[in-house]
Amino acid sequence: MKAASFELPVISVGNMSAGGTGKSPHIEYLIQLLKYNYQIGTLSRGYGRQSHGFQVAGPSATAALMGDEPMLFHVKHPEVLVAVAEERVIGIPRMVSMHAGLDVILLDDAYQHRAIRPGLSILLTEYDAPFWRDHLLPRGWLREARKHYHRADIIIVTKCPADLSDAEKQRMIAQIKPHGYQHIYFSHIEYGLLYPLFRTEQPQPTIDLRSSEVLLVTGIASHEKLKKHLEQSVNTVYLSTFKDHHTYDIYDLERIRDTYHNMTGANKVIVTTEKDAVRLWPFRAWFLENNIPIFVQPIRVAFATGDGPQFDADIIKYIEVTRGRNIQEQTNYIAE
Repeated sequence: MKAASFELPVISVGNMSAGGTGKSPHIEYLIQLLKYNYQIGTLSRGYGRQSHGFQVAGPSATAALMGDEPMLFHVKHPEVLVAVAEERVIGIPRMVSMHAGLDVILLDDAYQHRAIRPGLSILLTEYDAPFWRDHLLPRGWLREARKHYHRADIIIVTKCPADLSDAEKQRMIAQIKPHGYQHIYFSHIEYGLLYPLFRTEQPQPTIDLRSSEVLLVTGIASHEKLKKHLEQSVNTVYLSTFKDHHTYDIYDLERIRDTYHNMTGANKVIVTTEKDAVRLWPFRAWFLENNIPIFVQPIRVAFATGDGPQFDADIIKYIEVTRGRNIQEQTNYIAE
């Protein structure tokens, strides 16, 4: 089947592995980069949602309707058009018909989605588990053969050490063996300040992690780096983990509550991820009734020294060139 292409700029962000490489924070990076100058939309499959077909996030949207990652995009960037569809080749025309002024669409987790030929394809691979050292499932975590990295225009090595040296960057570039058209970048995760999930008019509890015990509640692909980050500033980190994209229910909450109450420290708190937060939000009344403080750990992508401005320039150049080409084609058509 021939892949569909579209006139407006379409940027795909994906990976070749079944593990988490940081797609959501990289999509958010692009949203933050573009949203002030362009009308943008995100289109995801909506993994783990309890709905079907094409859906658009609105005032009554939930993680059950949209999936946790699209719902997170909607909560943090309500001015952005956030949609989900199993068949993204159908979803893009629906988005364009709803918002004629749409300038660019970000495709989430679409590297294997061959029905669409994106104008710009970004491949993510994790520093600790790069695709060139991995193998196909079930021996490894790859969803397709390593040789298919050639489809990417940009390759980002994610979750790198913040102090990654130039020598290490060059060593990894040599292992990637990029084609002449491929640009390589390196990114890492930065952690923001904790904030309470359920904000109320009452004074918020102060949190001093240096004297606290933390129960880390996660339903994500990998929690190790977040746990390591918290361990740098707290007494003890306990874990209550669930599978990636887990849909929480009352039995899970009771398990979390029991674990929390069994912690012996005088100062204790629950910390969760932003993706988990959108799935826990429907239980706001339960958490408040049980007087259980729960805080959210925000994260964001940062690029290695020198990489950020060039990456930004690559993205803007692609969008402007594509938009300019389309305008010229329309002008030529009218002239004819």
